[in-house]
Amino acid sequence: MNIELQYLELLKDILENGCSKGDRTGTGTISVFGRQIRHKMSEGFPVITTKKMYFKGVITELLWFLRGDTNIKFLHDNDCHIWDGDYNKSGRTDGELGPVYGKQWRNWNSSFAEFEGVKGVDQIKNLINDLKKNPDSRRLMVSAWNVTEIDKMTLPPCHYGFQVYTKELTLKERFELWEKLPNKDVMDFPIGELTDEQYHKVLTDIGVPKRSISLMWNQRSCDFLLGIPFNIASYATLLEILAKEVNMVPDELIGNLGDCHIYSNHIEQVKEQISRTPYKLPTLKFEVTNLLENLMDWKPSDFSILNYESHPAIKAPLSN
Repeated sequence: MNIELQYLELLKDILENGCSKGDRTGTGTISVFGRQIRHKMSEGFPVITTKKMYFKGVITELLWFLRGDTNIKFLHDNDCHIWDGDYNKSGRTDGELGPVYGKQWRNWNSSFAEFEGVKGVDQIKNLINDLKKNPDSRRLMVSAWNVTEIDKMTLPPCHYGFQVYTKELTLKERFELWEKLPNKDVMDFPIGELTDEQYHKVLTDIGVPKRSISLMWNQRSCDFLLGIPFNIASYATLLEILAKEVNMVPDELIGNLGDCHIYSNHIEQVKEQISRTPYKLPTLKFEVTNLLENLMDWKPSDFSILNYESHPAIKAPLSN
């Protein structure tokens, strides 16, 4: 089933089967527990079309995470204000949000490690290195749930970790990729019969990926109107970035979702969204490369979604 249809069905599920629960914001929710959403990236880039998405905000926040940044300045410099409510509620005035996602992804336990004279753990760097050297590892994981620093964070991570998985492509799948190359040269292949091993080597020599890569994220708290569409697009972008970095093909995006809720002041907006018919999914375009070397030069404008057709935006208050 198309990912947007899955999403709309989950909205209906919460409306029909959710129980009333209080929450830290005092708004109140209806909630169900334990759902999953899956998407094949070959079917298009999974940005919701039944309402217009704030895609620049998705990219800005993701780049903020990847840079290892925890200061709200980078978000404000790029006109992104999705963290303002949590920051303002924290009472801080230095722009810092505490050891949130970026710190955990790029500099885990740095305060403790620096005391020992060693830098913190760069989980993104380690992930990329492991993907290149040991792509069948079952330890291709990044965590943001650092229990020693939860109380120092403006907001504990809602999506608290992700795992990636790769598998070898068949010769047929690699030929299909070669067929889609815009400037392929039939002379890449010598005349005459080659063994499968020789064909694989030729395809490798001309840069055709040898593996596909999938990403599964885990999320404890899921605001289904405002948050989950944002999270889907963000992790889909991260999957595309990782795939390009290690020359693999984006395969499947999977979300494991814990407390799936609709805020009590979002009910009418959800009903409006459910009534809309999805459009065809767009595609993601970006040219930036060399994540670890060039990341600080990347800008939100380096990313765009092509052929994005959507229904109008749906306004709803953000609970903090």
